[in-house]
Amino acid sequence: MNQPNEITMHLDHALSARGASIPPETTDPVFTLDNVSVFYGDYSAIRNVTLPIGRNEITAFIGPSGCGKSTLLRSFNRMNDLIPGAHLKGTVAYHGTDIYGPNVDPIEVRRKVGMVFQKPNVFPKSIYENVAYGPKVNGAKGNLDDLVEECLSRAALWNEVKDDLKKSAYALSGGQQQRLVIARCIAVKPEVILMDEPCASLDPLATAKIEDLMVELASDYTIIIVTHNMQQAARVSDRTAFFTAELDENGIRHGRLVEFGRTRELFSSPTDPRTEDYISGRFG
Repeated sequence: MNQPNEITMHLDHALSARGASIPPETTDPVFTLDNVSVFYGDYSAIRNVTLPIGRNEITAFIGPSGCGKSTLLRSFNRMNDLIPGAHLKGTVAYHGTDIYGPNVDPIEVRRKVGMVFQKPNVFPKSIYENVAYGPKVNGAKGNLDDLVEECLSRAALWNEVKDDLKKSAYALSGGQQQRLVIARCIAVKPEVILMDEPCASLDPLATAKIEDLMVELASDYTIIIVTHNMQQAARVSDRTAFFTAELDENGIRHGRLVEFGRTRELFSSPTDPRTEDYISGRFG
């Protein structure tokens, strides 16, 4: 193994303290992927992924562009179903149940597994209605005002918007909109939150707030995040999966899982030279 360079030493310094307290192996998985491949037509975007997702852990997916990270992320709530020609082989088990089974309702899957996208996708409604929309659609009972306040508070946004709940969500800054989207996500009480590059369009201050929020939410939710920012993965995640894109015999790129483990160990002492090359900046 090569000597650590400035990049890896900096990443080591950024490692989250959470990672030191989690067990080496995932003992209570919410999701278990077994030999999962995702296809667009005949093309396999990512191949043969097997890994567990631990309860109340933050799992980061890292790797170069085109390695299938976001494609795999969308398999956890069947969002790939919405893409013509997309299909999956293998098993994506949620608490032991294959979510691609014939009797599984994908709408119900998405109630349990929420998603936050790269760009804040607020609704063209008021701040209040953005949060209340999901519970209303699902026929939630109880005091909506209390629920809206609770979710905005959990998303670290209540104090900033409590006097402006009737204003359009578009009046918020980008970072505030992303926290509003998170509040809207948790309003329907999911167990898992998927985040696809949630800070890519945000400035450093807004990014720090989202990262702090992720760590706080992990006490109640299981979080899976796709990020190109290795320092972000080091700061917030408990476990990290590194993916790369490999060429097949026909010169076609396919994503593959290279290494998966506790973030602290993967960044400080990766077992695969491809992981070390990536986190040290030698490729990707």
